[in-house]
Amino acid sequence: MTANLRPPSAFLLEPLVRAALVEDLGHGDITSELTIPAEARGTVKLMARKPGVLAGVIAAEAAFRLVDPGLKIEIAVQDGAKLQSGTRIASISGSLRSVLTAERVALNFAGHLSGVATATAALVEAISGTNARITCTRKTVPGLRDLQKYAVRCGGGFNHRFGLDDAVLIKDNHIAASGGIKAALARVRAGLGHMKKIEIEVDTLAQLEEALSLGADTILLDNMSPADLSHAVALAKGKAVLEASGNVTTANVRAIAQTGVDYISSGAITHSAANLDLGLDF
Repeated sequence: MTANLRPPSAFLLEPLVRAALVEDLGHGDITSELTIPAEARGTVKLMARKPGVLAGVIAAEAAFRLVDPGLKIEIAVQDGAKLQSGTRIASISGSLRSVLTAERVALNFAGHLSGVATATAALVEAISGTNARITCTRKTVPGLRDLQKYAVRCGGGFNHRFGLDDAVLIKDNHIAASGGIKAALARVRAGLGHMKKIEIEVDTLAQLEEALSLGADTILLDNMSPADLSHAVALAKGKAVLEASGNVTTANVRAIAQTGVDYISSGAITHSAANLDLGLDF
């Protein structure tokens, strides 16, 4: 596993999976308990029913293990792998009651996170051959940010800040409330430690020029046309990292990348990713 794919630690992963199991299981799986004999044993396979990119098999495995540590789990392909329809992802052997009790939570995590990875991979593929990188945003499902950002990495993307304490991102409302770009940057620099980066969002090329003159580390170019993005790259001359954002799709992302920006951020890859169809087969 590459450094970029380093998964969330068990300290982060297990509480999320446990909370999902508590929500789903409550006082017990009455259907499985009433229909399946306690001694019933067998093997089921976690399968891909549609092509995509895998993410979240670690969460699915955690769900099965938390329900029943006695289950034997064989992982056939790792997170980050490309899936075809019919790819076997894992085999789970042991108590069939336990398997079916964990099934929905395991599939919810793996299906959703694989959807995020698949959406990310589509953008990454669309800009292949350029120097731009796809990155996510803070537009994540509450409680799932670490896992969704991991899924973005599984899809070949990169992570923006994880939270408000990671780095400074001065957005349009900060600029308006503080009295302008110069005032906002001055206040930030007066109180910011040397280990934090400063990014500022601009809507116009005039704002870009001001931000460049004031020495911002990174500049977010919000909802600019490819022509304006190209002009922005020429103005910046490598003095700041440039991030393009706003209504990014597989149809327009290559044109954005070809302007020469460093990063292209997308909220849709986390907040609107379609679930990848995975299932358990006997």
